Amino acid sequence: MNRPAIPPASTPTPHPDAALPRLYLPEEVAAVLGCSAWWVKGRARRRLIPFTRVGRAYRFSSDHLAEIVRMHEERPARNRQHPGGIAVPARQPAVRERTEAAAPTVRLKARPPRRMTKSQFGVAA
Repeated sequence: MNRPAIPPASTPTPHPDAALPRLYLPEEVAAVLGCSAWWVKGRARRRLIPFTRVGRAYRFSSDHLAEIVRMHEERPARNRQHPGGIAVPARQPAVRERTEAAAPTVRLKARPPRRMTKSQFGVAA
């Protein structure tokens, strides 16, 4: 006799650890993060945050939510201290210096609109 690949819902799962994860709606994730659902959906659509796609809908697990928080976390800069107790300031990002071989700037000139150059209608009678 053939056994079904997926047990019916009335049959208890053999392992309690095999429970399915809770999937959250974008509105629920937005409420937790304090942003709009549009932001959550837009980031998921552009593949900037982790998500699960069920049909055409975006769903998020608790692991996804924790990863989103980690991705957007800002940490303070750490100041290293010398043995003498003097704090060393954090390194500033390198500033690009202008090269003198840069192309000269070209001044753009606007063209007049077409309606000014050609009359749509003939001369008034």
